[in-house]
Amino acid sequence: MAEEIIIYGKEGCPYTEKALSAYGKRAKYIDVQSDSEKLKEMLKLSDGVRKVPVIVEEGKVKIGYGGT
Repeated sequence: MAEEIIIYGKEGCPYTEKALSAYGKRAKYIDVQSDSEKLKEMLKLSDGVRKVPVIVEEGKVKIGYGGT
């Protein structure tokens, strides 16, 4: 079974929207603007980088999407 894909992002971000569109229903979306605990989780994964989206796939963390 495929590992879960998590996208940390924020509403209105064009790069988050591109990532969500590309991954579709395979991804779980977390809005870091509406959940401060999830923001902290994202910052741990990104080593403090405040840039979205942060995509976690197969245990690997990718910061940014589509030209960022």
